[in-house]
This record gives sequence, C-alpha cells and structure tokens, in this order.
Amino acid sequence: MSLEDWELDFEWLRVRHEVKDAMKRDALPDLNTMLFLIGIQELGRWKKGFTKEEKQDLMHIAVCRLLAYDGYYEFVGRDADGWPHWRQIRNIQTLPLPEQERLLKEKIVQYFKDLEAER
Repeated sequence: MSLEDWELDFEWLRVRHEVKDAMKRDALPDLNTMLFLIGIQELGRWKKGFTKEEKQDLMHIAVCRLLAYDGYYEFVGRDADGWPHWRQIRNIQTLPLPEQERLLKEKIVQYFKDLEAER
C-alpha cells in the first residue's frame, strides 16, 4: 500500500486525531507515541509506569508488527511473561530518516484501518 503524499498526510492526521480523542488528550500524538501505543496494543495489557527499557521494547514490538506487513518480520510467539517476539525474515534496506518515517506512518495508517475493520 503506497499512498500519495496528500493521502498519507490526510490519513496520518485522521489516525492521530482518533488516538488523541480516544485518550482524551489535548495534543496530537507524535510518531514515537504512536509506536509506543501500538506496542502496548500488541502486548495486550497496560500498566502504570513502564521502565525506559520496556518502553523501548514496546516501540520495537510495534516496528516489528508494522514491518511484518511487508514480510520483514514474522510473529514467533510470546515469552513466559506474555511479551510478543518477532523474527526478522528479510533484510531491511537502510533508508534515509524521512523515508523511514514515511514508511512507518503508512504502516501505522494500515494498522489502524485493520483495527477498525475488526470492530
């Protein structure tokens, strides 16, 4: 799924507003916040106060989940604590930062469309 720039801008803003409203926040979430929230969604539970390492792990889980759309990662299961684990199955080419951000935004939009479809 490759979106035109204007489509991505529109859908990205729509998803951010949806999350802002759902969380009853004043500010729109940024890319890192969106990754953190997807990581929590994939973990399947919330707790007050994740450690810095857990926050990094949650963002990594989100990136793996999002890049699984393009076959870079596959889900291999959960550990004894219930944390999801992914295995890289294809090499990812290194992209310049703006292209990395665009790719992640596209995949986040796709992720939320999938969540909406499940409802």
